[in-house]
Amino acid sequence: MTASSTRRTTVARSRTAAFGAIAVAGALILTGCGDQTDQGGDTGSSSSSAPLASKLPDDIRKAGVIKVGSDIAYPPVEYMESGKAVGVDPDIADALGKQLGVKFDFQNGKFAQLIVGLQSKRFDMVMSAMNDTKDRQNGIDSDTGKKVGNGVDFVDYFTAGTSILVQKGNPKGIKSLDDLCGKVVALQQGTTSEGIAKAQSTKCTKDGKKAITLQTFDTDPEALLRLKQGASVADLNDFPVAAYNAKTSGGGKDFEVVGDQIEAGPYGIAVTKENTQLRDALQAALDAIIKNGEYQKILSKWNVTQGAVTEAKTNGGS
Repeated sequence: MTASSTRRTTVARSRTAAFGAIAVAGALILTGCGDQTDQGGDTGSSSSSAPLASKLPDDIRKAGVIKVGSDIAYPPVEYMESGKAVGVDPDIADALGKQLGVKFDFQNGKFAQLIVGLQSKRFDMVMSAMNDTKDRQNGIDSDTGKKVGNGVDFVDYFTAGTSILVQKGNPKGIKSLDDLCGKVVALQQGTTSEGIAKAQSTKCTKDGKKAITLQTFDTDPEALLRLKQGASVADLNDFPVAAYNAKTSGGGKDFEVVGDQIEAGPYGIAVTKENTQLRDALQAALDAIIKNGEYQKILSKWNVTQGAVTEAKTNGGS
């Protein structure tokens, strides 16, 4: 995405599919739990038997746990089910854990604060449908263009674009970003989607049209509720998430996706700049599960194979 519309902004993230059975209302109830810690699942692998355990930093290998910062309210990428973090990201993390001989402990937090938590060492890494962008790599606030931190490194593991989600039947006739001029749009703050909406709003005014009225929320389910109630004409979020909500919310009767994906880019696992050993270990583990087929099985399970990568890259975002 462009500098002003990088997927999930500098201090935040972006998101984008699979189809399970969790409705918007249920997701809202789950997100009301706040910043609760949750285990992402048992890797079932000890460091002594894991093939890539030696690549990990000593402290993490000895602890046997990698603490993962995540906004666990973004189905199907990550969400809570029966008190456990489930979804695309937790499943990929479990597969990485088998290679590295550690468990991945998913800890819930607000998306916009995840990189802050990473830099303060609350987390060892962030895995939360966060888009790898140059601004995040360099610690630049996409809105102001100013440096606000040290930046992070990414291990890219998925590709997704932003989609426009509207009420079923598309009563406002929304077909593209240009149709949002002068309208109310609800979305999650600190995301790439917010950056895209702001850039489009600027374009609207330059074209002599009214700006977009943005309503931003801590979580995507809150934005979806506003759309469901008719208080906004659209929600912008990652394609997999938009497709998931279109299929599941209200039994498929609440929403639909319109238009093409916008500015597809990589999701990345974020680590601090100085933690190069963990970064390289995660890259090696991701390459291993791509080669052994486990990665593809996970994406197939969640119906998101269109976002697959063929190799693990670092800092591949633009």
